[in-house]
Amino acid sequence: MDIIPAIDILDGQCVRLYQGDYNKKTVYSNDPVQVALHWQAEGAKRIHIVDLDGAFSGVSRNFNTIKAIAESADISIQVGGGIRNRDNVEALFSVGVQRVVLGTIAVEDPALVASLCKDSKANSIAVGLDAKDGKISLRGWTDISSVSALDLMRDMEDIGVDYFIYTDISRDGTLTEPNFEAIDEMASTSRGFLCASGGVASIRHLEKLAALKIESVIVGKAFYTGALDLSQVTAYFR
Repeated sequence: MDIIPAIDILDGQCVRLYQGDYNKKTVYSNDPVQVALHWQAEGAKRIHIVDLDGAFSGVSRNFNTIKAIAESADISIQVGGGIRNRDNVEALFSVGVQRVVLGTIAVEDPALVASLCKDSKANSIAVGLDAKDGKISLRGWTDISSVSALDLMRDMEDIGVDYFIYTDISRDGTLTEPNFEAIDEMASTSRGFLCASGGVASIRHLEKLAALKIESVIVGKAFYTGALDLSQVTAYFR
């Protein structure tokens, strides 16, 4: 199981939100590029970046910062947040991003997702299954749809998506614990690769996730607060 540190960017800063609430943010750095290089030095093989401004507005606000990270780091970069047209996707690929994570358009424009899967390398198109009470959240977690996470995953698999990131919004940034029941259901149902996110706070949590045989897990606040040490966690699971 791959352990992936998260870098959430808001107003050019590296932040963490509590349950996706933009009014409940903690700033950890004014230099996301240096944060990425730090995680690389600590042993990360992949970094998960979220453009929070883009997720909320639908317009990329942090492209230059993401570009600088992709150009500076020697590890795989995956990016989500506000990616809602082909130009956004192609721009990110052009600066060295290996995987883009689509959210809102997976619900609103599945034909575009199918087209992107057809035209892109395997596993370079992912769909983020950001859920609250089992229902998919849109536009930076500000709108809740009527679509279930399981139904969206099945529909996306049918059109060619084989990599998913499942996040329980109610657990994100809380340091409580992941929603193991929901993750198990998603992993058992998925025909592709599943990455889990939200609520990780201990080695025990990571061990329980590994037992569910998911491909990877994204860790955010636990690394920034020191509840977990990336270099130790990476060595442990390696």
